[in-house]
Amino acid sequence: MRVEVQAVTPEQVEADVVAVPLAADSELAGTTAEVDSKLDGLLARLAAEGELRGDAGRVSVVHVDGKLGARRVAVAGLGPRDQIDADALRTAAAAVARETGGYAETVAWALDGALELSLEEQARALVEGTAIGSYETARWKADEPKTKLDSLILCGEGDGLAAVAERAATVAQWTNRARDLVNSPPNETTPERLAERAQEIASSLEHVSAEALDPDQIAKLGMGALAAVAQGSDNPARLVVLRYDPPEPARGDVVLGLVGKAITFDTGGISLKPSLHMEDMKGDMAGGAAVIEATGAIAELGLPVRVLTVAAASENMPSGHAYRPGDIITAANGRTIEITNTDAEGRLVLADALWYAREQGATHVLDLATLTGAMEVALGDLYAGVFANDESWRDEILAAGEASGDHIWPFPMHPRYRRYVDSVFADLKNSSDLRQAGAVLAAKFLEEFAGEGPWAHADIAGPAFLERSRGDYLSQRGGTGYGVRLIVELASRLSE
Repeated sequence: MRVEVQAVTPEQVEADVVAVPLAADSELAGTTAEVDSKLDGLLARLAAEGELRGDAGRVSVVHVDGKLGARRVAVAGLGPRDQIDADALRTAAAAVARETGGYAETVAWALDGALELSLEEQARALVEGTAIGSYETARWKADEPKTKLDSLILCGEGDGLAAVAERAATVAQWTNRARDLVNSPPNETTPERLAERAQEIASSLEHVSAEALDPDQIAKLGMGALAAVAQGSDNPARLVVLRYDPPEPARGDVVLGLVGKAITFDTGGISLKPSLHMEDMKGDMAGGAAVIEATGAIAELGLPVRVLTVAAASENMPSGHAYRPGDIITAANGRTIEITNTDAEGRLVLADALWYAREQGATHVLDLATLTGAMEVALGDLYAGVFANDESWRDEILAAGEASGDHIWPFPMHPRYRRYVDSVFADLKNSSDLRQAGAVLAAKFLEEFAGEGPWAHADIAGPAFLERSRGDYLSQRGGTGYGVRLIVELASRLSE
C-alpha cells in the first residue's frame, strides 16, 4: 500500500473516500467540523438524527458528490473522548479500510489537531490501522477476496510527518509478512521453509546474512533439547540464524539477541493434545516468525543496532522415534532435563537457542514464544506477559510495547518459583504437575539457559494467534504478527 502525506485540507484532497474522526460523547470538532462546514451542516444533522455515531469502530459513509475533492466522507467513531488513544485510531482506520476497501482505491485521513495525540502519533496509528486492518487471510481460497485499497493519503503538514508515515508503513508490511508465515498451513511452512525465508530476507537487504543449522550441526553442538523435540518428525529441524551488522552501530557494545520459538506444528508429541482446534497449532511458530520478519524490518529501516536472530524451528510429532516422558536429555549448556510432558516442548527448543544466541555474542536478549496456555488464561488476547532477569531491560521492553501497540505486562521472577521445575533425577524437569504459575515456571526454566546479561522472555500465546475477532483493528482469525512492531521499537531505542 502506498502512503503519502499531503499538505492539503480534507475538503480539498482528491480521493475516493476522506475519513474524519468522531468522538462518542461530544459534538463535531476539529477537522470534522471544518469538513461539515463545506457540507452546509449535513454531518451535524445526521449526527443529531443518530445516523452518525462516535462508537469505537463504527463507520458511516456519506456521499457528497461535487461538494468536496472526495466523493464520499467516512465518519469514523473513536469512542469516548477521554479514552481516545493510538489503538482507538488504529481501530477506526481499520474499520474504514474494511468498510470501503471493496470499492475505494484511495482513502484519505484527516490528521486532527483537536485530538490529544500528536500529529506524528496519529500518522503512525492511522497507517498501521489501515495496513494491518485490511490484511486478508483468505489467499488459499479459489476466489480470494481482495481489497481494492492501494493508497492512503494523510492530510496535514509538519516536519517529519512523511518520514513517520513511511516508517509505519514499512513496519506494518513486515508485520503482515509475519502473519503470512503464521497463517500458512504446516504442510507449506516447515522448518526448512523458515530457513528459506530467512535466506530470502538476507538476499534482499544490505548487511544481513543468514544460515540454517541442520540436524547434524545441531547434534554436533550438543543441542540435545532441540534435537529431542525434532526426532519424532519426518521434517528435519533447523536452527535459523539471521545477522544484521550495520556499518556504524550507534552502540558498539550492544548486540540485540532475538530468539524465537518456531514449532511449525505442535501435536503435543506423545503427550498428545486434544483434536479440537489442533489445526491452530500451525501458529506455534509465531515467535519465530516475529523475530525473523522484525529483523528484516530493522534492516530495511537501516537502524544502527547490531542484531543476532535465532529461531528454533521444528515440528513436535508423535512417532516411534519421538522423545518420551521419562527421557533425560542434555541441553547445549550441559544441563540435564527430565521430560515429564512432551507438550512442554517450546521451552526445550528455546533452551538451546538461547544458549546459541549468547555463545554467538548477544548482549541483550529477548525471546518470544507462544509458550503457555496459562498466559492466555491470565491476560487473554490483548497483552503478552514478560519476565526478565534485569529490571531496566524489562522496563525498556514494556515502554516499547506501549509505544508500538504490541502491549505487554510484567510478571514476577521470584527465585522460589524455581522449585516448580526441580527434578529428582536430573538438573531440572520441563513441566510441573501442579496447576500453579504455569507461565512463571516456564520462564524460570528458560532462565537456566539465558546466560549472563540482560534477558527477557515474552510469552505471546494470547495476542499472537486469535481464535476470533479482538474487536479492534485485529479482527481476523489467525496470526497477528505480534512482536514485530515491539521489536522494531525496541531496536530504535537501542539505536539512540
